[in-house]
Amino acid sequence: MPLDPVLPEWPAGTVTILATAGAAPHAIPVSAAVHAGPRHALIALAGGRRSLQRLRADPRVSLTIIAPDVAVTAHGQARVVAIEFVEGVVAIEIEVDDVQDHDRPTFAIESGVRWRWTDAEAERRDAEVRAALARLAVSRAGAEPTPPGRGRPAPRA
Repeated sequence: MPLDPVLPEWPAGTVTILATAGAAPHAIPVSAAVHAGPRHALIALAGGRRSLQRLRADPRVSLTIIAPDVAVTAHGQARVVAIEFVEGVVAIEIEVDDVQDHDRPTFAIESGVRWRWTDAEAERRDAEVRAALARLAVSRAGAEPTPPGRGRPAPRA
């Protein structure tokens, strides 16, 4: 039985894992992913990414989010919502059908993937893309995103 499809908040810059459908699953890390509502996430992909081609051919995707106190996989349908909203970057909306909460009482997620930019221009660009995604999320929702800590998925029965 699917869970109530409610996405939790996650910290800016969290590395998420996008898996696209096709003959075989294809998974990539994505640094530019934002919460865009209880059933929506926005991600940014470079216009030439293979994952972008794959989701255009088959919109089924999953987005795994591992961050402090968050361990979920959101399953849904992806679609392009803005082409070149930042030069060379495409905004993708994921409409979430199901959220798998991987949280268990026997462990706690203390952190997600630890990473840092080693190139100042790439770091600046990533911040620009994430800020543009956040603005897009607010404009698409017509309201501010859910405050941090709200919107945790319901625990499995």
